[in-house]
Amino acid sequence: MKKLVIIPAFNEEGNLEKTVKDIKDNAPDFDYVIINDCSTDKTLEMCRRHGFSYLNLPVNLGIGGAVQTGYRYAYYHGYDIAVQFDGDGQHSASHLEDMVTTLIDTESDMVIGSRFIEKEGFQSSGLRRIGIKYFTGLIKLLTGKKITDPTSGMRMVNKKLLEKFTDEYPKDYPEPESVVTILSEKYKVTEIPVVMNEREEGVSSISLKNSVYYMIKVSFAILIARMKK
Repeated sequence: MKKLVIIPAFNEEGNLEKTVKDIKDNAPDFDYVIINDCSTDKTLEMCRRHGFSYLNLPVNLGIGGAVQTGYRYAYYHGYDIAVQFDGDGQHSASHLEDMVTTLIDTESDMVIGSRFIEKEGFQSSGLRRIGIKYFTGLIKLLTGKKITDPTSGMRMVNKKLLEKFTDEYPKDYPEPESVVTILSEKYKVTEIPVVMNEREEGVSSISLKNSVYYMIKVSFAILIARMKK
């Protein structure tokens, strides 16, 4: 079974070396590919210097476009499983085998690593937790399924979703919208508890200033995705 870790990266020069080492040490059965989303720092230079596996995007596509690039790479290179994995050091590769086991044993199409099941490790900021609870409630209202960590960037998919996401994937802040889409189409989504770390370097793509815009835009995207189905 071929398994791939997709690492979307925008200005992650200070984190990538540690992220790749974590995967090699704790998930050696996984291949990985870094999707350099037109970084303006030395991310590309670092990938070349260390001989990392990477794809270099000529223009910035945002998180959705970067992740979809990884899904397309996985699908067309014959991978059976792919997992999105942040390049900022927040995720731990020690959870990846448990996610594979859960994906197979529960016959799920997607497995999400949730920091809010056992509530260990970094729990995000207070403002973000309010937003996450809001999206949890909205998704439950629209689909009947409770997803405790709908914004988690640690999510594993099987080959059926690889094929689907190759053709169709949300562009901006895609995690909540993609969950609503696949739940509406009767794909099975399962969560498992994971421990996440606080990012050590760099900044999040969702700042305090644009958090309201994020919530409004994603809410509309979720509603439209549900109405389409």
